[in-house]
Parts: sequence; structure tokens; C-alpha cells
Amino acid sequence: MPLVAKIFIVAVLLVIVGSLGRGLLFLVKDKGHSERTAKALTWRIVLSIALFGLLMLGYATGYLQPHGIYPAPASAQHSSQNPAS
Repeated sequence: MPLVAKIFIVAVLLVIVGSLGRGLLFLVKDKGHSERTAKALTWRIVLSIALFGLLMLGYATGYLQPHGIYPAPASAQHSSQNPAS
């Protein structure tokens, strides 16, 4: 995965967490008497859905490649794709 994609994903995740924190701050500060909490949480949901959609698009186009926690070495990947007869 390109470094730009990783940076973008982490940046969006940080914005999502920031929006969640703003929602908590507004909930405590306004005591539920304003719409700021709902707006902050709505932004979090929109950003989460957009990130999920972009991740699926990146996977579908081949730009993003899934892997496990410990990816197999390149030689092991080639041998599992072409089993010996």
C-alpha cells in the first residue's frame, strides 16, 4: 500500500476520533440542550461511511491490497498460488 494512502487513512481516522471527542465535549458542556452534539456525531458517521466506501473502492480497483498481520514472504505467496502437480 502506498505511503500516501496510509497517511490519508490515519488522518481520516484521527478526524473521526476528533469528531467523537467534540460530540462528547458538547454533550457534557451543553447538557443536551443544543444540536451541536448531534451534528458532531453526524459528521463522525458520515466520515466513517465515506472512509469505508473509499477502502472498498481501493480494494475493488486493486489500489489497496489486504494482508494479514504478518504477511507471508513473496516466495511463499507464489508457491501457494501455483501448486506443484
